[in-house]
Amino acid sequence: MHEVRVAVNAPDPLIRAGLVKLLRSRPGFALLDEADRAQAQVLLAVCERLSVEVITMLRLFAADVRAPVILVPDQIAEDDLPAAVDCRVVDVLPQAAVTPDRLLRSVARAAIEDIPAGASLLADLTEHLSYLHETVIAPDVSGEPRFSPRELEVLRLLADGLDTNEIAGRLAYSERTVKNVIHGVTTRLQLRNRSHAVAYALRSGSI
Repeated sequence: MHEVRVAVNAPDPLIRAGLVKLLRSRPGFALLDEADRAQAQVLLAVCERLSVEVITMLRLFAADVRAPVILVPDQIAEDDLPAAVDCRVVDVLPQAAVTPDRLLRSVARAAIEDIPAGASLLADLTEHLSYLHETVIAPDVSGEPRFSPRELEVLRLLADGLDTNEIAGRLAYSERTVKNVIHGVTTRLQLRNRSHAVAYALRSGSI
């Protein structure tokens, strides 16, 4: 079985221990020692914020290893994203939004997918960060079924029979963003698939 080779940079020993335990407990992932970091396919970089020190570390990593980076910050602002893209960051998961499945899915995707570059990647990360804030970091706690405006757009087009590529074209999103939105809805509401998500939204009167 092919394993994704992962290097971890996490200054907090407790966070690092948790990531080590997670990666070692799931098939398909191989945790690398510091001496073997040059062989990494993905770097998991945990930090408080995208400081000068963190940027320097990421640039050194990018110079040594041409591998994508998953950034897991405690705080991140949209203004930080251009610097992150320059450091080969392909996904940003604020710590408040991290779950084991979300983290491992991001690592697996980064290892195999063709990640867009430059402006396209920056637009993807901006959309992704906004979506996580709307639905995970600062959600509505009223108890009523709630969908973000982006989720409603996607669900309406799914209900009209459009596929992922068609939805991306209609909304000027990337296919990756559309897939993330659909996955976010089905995971958060514990739905089986996209058809179940459309039916749920219809029954709740959301679309």
